[in-house]
Amino acid sequence: MDAGKGIVDTDEVLDLLRAEDALLEGHFLLSSGLRSDRYFQCALALANPVAADKLARAFAQRLAASSIEAPQLVVGPAMGAVVWSQEVARALGLRSFFTERVDGQFALRRGFKIAPGTKVLVVEDVVTTGGSAKEVITLLRGMGAEVVGVGSVVNRSGGQPFADVGLELVSLAQVQARTWSADDVPAEFVGTEPIKPGSRPGL
Repeated sequence: MDAGKGIVDTDEVLDLLRAEDALLEGHFLLSSGLRSDRYFQCALALANPVAADKLARAFAQRLAASSIEAPQLVVGPAMGAVVWSQEVARALGLRSFFTERVDGQFALRRGFKIAPGTKVLVVEDVVTTGGSAKEVITLLRGMGAEVVGVGSVVNRSGGQPFADVGLELVSLAQVQARTWSADDVPAEFVGTEPIKPGSRPGL
């Protein structure tokens, strides 16, 4: 992909991820607990400053064209969204915080403080069920922050997984990837152990 051109559609995002070895195929265990034949290791793409900047700038344009109100802060859950949160914040000219798990629950640490009423964009690198982001949303709302929307590099949920909490998801790529539970393994993967490349401990 020409570094001088912007990202336009899902195919270009996937081309960039493939170029950075960030789109894997096989039998994978996702952080949600589901399994899939595709895994997006966005950390590999975001490790390249040029690729990260390209993705974040494209996302900022996509966000501006959406119905999401302009945020004042970007927050993402560790570990997967730490770099993405920083890059999105840089593209938007904002600050970036991240949440960490303490005794299994997300919390703000390291002196991060959010004033009540602050408009926050929650980000994830890849959204499947949206579970981690929803935990962050609950945390932030409990602190009095106003969560205005959710953003991701890849949306593999097949829809708008945050509609139940009243939020829009803006993504660079919409991907229909197969997912299944441990009790419903496709024939071609029966007898194979899933690879666990995610960032959540134990998964």
